[in-house]
This record gives sequence, structure tokens and C-alpha cells, in this order.
Amino acid sequence: MIYELFYPLSYEFGWAGVLNVLRYTPFRAIMATITAMLISFLVAPWFIQKLRGKQISQIIREEGPATHRAKAGTPTMGGALILLSVLVPTLLWANATNVFVLVTTAVTAGYGLIGFIDDRMKISGASSRGLPGRYKLLGQFLIGAIAIGYLFLGTDGMPQGWIEMRYRLELPFVAFDKHVITLPPAVYCVFALLCVVGTSNAVNLTDGLDGLAIGPVMISAGTYLLWAYIAGSVLFGEPLAKYLNIAGIPEMAELAVYGAAVIGAGIGFLWYNAYPAQVFMGDVGSLALGGGLGMLAVLTKTELLSIILGGIFFLEAVSVITQVISFKLFGKRVFLMAPLHHHFEKKGWPEPRIIVRFWIISFLLALVSLASLKVR
Repeated sequence: MIYELFYPLSYEFGWAGVLNVLRYTPFRAIMATITAMLISFLVAPWFIQKLRGKQISQIIREEGPATHRAKAGTPTMGGALILLSVLVPTLLWANATNVFVLVTTAVTAGYGLIGFIDDRMKISGASSRGLPGRYKLLGQFLIGAIAIGYLFLGTDGMPQGWIEMRYRLELPFVAFDKHVITLPPAVYCVFALLCVVGTSNAVNLTDGLDGLAIGPVMISAGTYLLWAYIAGSVLFGEPLAKYLNIAGIPEMAELAVYGAAVIGAGIGFLWYNAYPAQVFMGDVGSLALGGGLGMLAVLTKTELLSIILGGIFFLEAVSVITQVISFKLFGKRVFLMAPLHHHFEKKGWPEPRIIVRFWIISFLLALVSLASLKVR
């Protein structure tokens, strides 16, 4: 938005040398990070105080670890601040006409609204149940279906390069141009929708310890930032995506600004969410951030690679699915408690140890994902 508003004036007023920097995605990504951090740092103290004043506090699950009882009364719905810190800088510094940015921010905001309703119902009902799961999933699938349908079935406003590649599946560590797998449109739409909804809920399940979810979210966002910029960049007259044999078009590069905003918002939030947390993210933050990461995976054609990159989220979700299936079929639990981080709590691991080790694993998986740029 800032680029569209101010760059055209550069030639009219002779400021081309100063405002020319707005043309460059890395500069705007850096500014989005700084803006997001400033919003978080400046607004958070007031916001947390307001949450305390309105008694908007975390409802602790009765069946949860006993150590969590001390967290009762900690303000929640801090994800609303994350949403503000992501959406405002993205809209300020990204290309406001870029369809990828607009759809990603729309899904982020829509999933944030679902999370907000869920959190409010938990607080007003003094229960950890909140919005029934079927309605939550219905809302996620509905919003996701609108976004995916627009991206994969529509043509108005769609980049030509995207229309040509949108049904082609990219395999991790396999050259995109040499091993072409094209799925039927309906199949790819369902696949992409499951990726977005699945990632959103996986991040939500991971958000169970102080700072546990936001660390891998920032690492994933940073990886997508690099991937999107590389996929949309041109070096010495040749698209980098073609040189690296990955899916890419120029419009993808603008998603780097969104990824940068997520990192900035995450850093600002982590300042107050680090153990012991002064505020919790709540579903308003975890569902929104997960939906945003899912959209980044779909739009950069890295849906399958996201299983590696978001390995922590994937394992947390699989642990819950495994626990439920095992208990219903055999009456036995595979884990002491699901999601996975609670299993380690039950084994006696201190909370900070679980958090930091999960971050380390997430960082390692991000490096493996980035290595796939060249290992093809």
C-alpha cells in the first residue's frame, strides 16, 4: 500500500532516488518486520492490562498436567494482538494488488475470527470446550474453500504463470520441470484445502506450552519468506525458480512481506509469551497463524515439503490422531497424554526443556527444507 501510494509521486516531486527503495521486496520485508515488532511492543502492555481488567483469562483443562494449574488466570486471546501485528504491516508494505497476499491475509483474518469466537465461548462459559469442533471445522473448510476455489478455479486477476502451474504437484527433492505430476482440478482443490485446514489445526494443537507454538511458526514463516522470494526472483535475466527447478512466478516474491510480518509479530509476542507467559495466544492466534502458513505452503507449491518443514506441527497432530484411534479401537493409550508435548510433561521434562528442544528440531527441519532447493 505504501509503495502504491508513494512511489508514483517520486518522479513527480523528484524523490526517485529516495523512494526507489520501495521497489525492492527485501526492504519492504524488513520494514514489515520492524513495523510488526513495534506494534507488538507498543500495544502489548496496554492490551494485556485490558485483558486482565476484563478477566479474559485462560481456562485450564481439568485433565491437563497438574503443573498447568498455576497458569489459571493468565490473560488469553493474545493472538488478537498477533493478528493486528501481522495484517497491518502486510497491508502497509506489501503490494496491495497482489492476489496471493490478499487471499493469504483474508484466510488469516477469517481463521482468526473463528478462533476469536471459540475463545470467547470458552471464557463466557468458563469451560475449555468452546466452539464445538464440528462448527469450528465447518468454518475453516468454508473459508478455506472460498480461498482455494478462487485460486484454483478462477481466472480473473490470476497471474498467467499461476494458471499454467496451479494443478502441478511439486515433490520435495525432485526437479519440478523434469517430473511433472498434474492432478485433476477437483483433486488438487481438496488436497490444498486439507493442507490449509490441517496446518491450522496442527498449530492449534501445538499451542499448549509457553512459547511452544510461536517459535516453530516464526521458523516456518522465515523459511517460506526465503522460499517465496527465491521462487519469485530474477537473477541475471533468468528466473531463479527455473535455475533451481522449483515452482515459481514473480508474484510469489510478495509473500515474503507477509512472512516477514509474521516473524516480527512473533518476536513481539514472544517477549510476553516466553516462559512463564504473561499472556497466551489463544485460538484466535493459533488458528490464524496456522491458516496463514497453510496458504504459504499452497501458494509456493510446497504442500508436501510442509510436512518436513512443519514437522513439529505434524507430529503433534499425528500424536492426537494416534491416541484417539488407539483408545477407541483397543482401549489403550499410546502416549501418556496427547498432544505430544504433554507426553513429555508427564514423563517429568521441565516445560522450558520441551519448548527449546522443539524449537531446535523445528530449526533443523527448516534447514533440511531449504536444502531441498539444491538437492534435486
